Amino acid sequence: MKRLVVLASGSGTNLQALIDAITCGELEAEIAAVISERPDAGALGRAVAAGIPALTLSLADRRDPAIRAAYDRDLASVVDSMRPDLVVLAGWMLICGTAFLERFPGRIVNVHPALLPDGEASEVTTSRGRLPALRGARAVAEALRRELPLTGVTVHYVTSAVDAGPLIAHEEVPILPGDDETRLHERIKRAEHRLLPRAVSLALAASNEEE
Repeated sequence: MKRLVVLASGSGTNLQALIDAITCGELEAEIAAVISERPDAGALGRAVAAGIPALTLSLADRRDPAIRAAYDRDLASVVDSMRPDLVVLAGWMLICGTAFLERFPGRIVNVHPALLPDGEASEVTTSRGRLPALRGARAVAEALRRELPLTGVTVHYVTSAVDAGPLIAHEEVPILPGDDETRLHERIKRAEHRLLPRAVSLALAASNEEE
């Protein structure tokens, strides 16, 4: 059985989507551990409820380069001890540093609340033509600010270029009249819950082919 380690900073709804997909047989994998940098993260409670080991690895200072580098090394060691086939960032709010990326090359995937291209291009092809690729933590708000006709969800491999790794899968989400950030984000979350288990399954299948 393929092993996943999930990193999550928030309420854990994407983690729950993975748990549910495994339970119903949609995703053939097991979650070896859930790790958060926040001891109050809802994802940890979801993990405990599902009988999954839940770990907190707190970060003392996000801005201190030496502390961040040490944190990445510690995180890599903890994750590596779980022998993961794939590391899934499911609402993980920290950028992965070099020490972490180098430990799991081609084995880290992220879910992002916008449509992204396959790589570092500044635009993405959609059913409504070419639209800007929205990267970073404010992608939902930026889609509304730019009055785009649609946005979406992307699952991609994680590289040193933030939100610019190779594409695994994405799904469009229309922006409706009257949408605010909360309403749009809720609709994006529903798409994330559909897409993430399928994309993880695709990534695991690709890793089988490489072996």
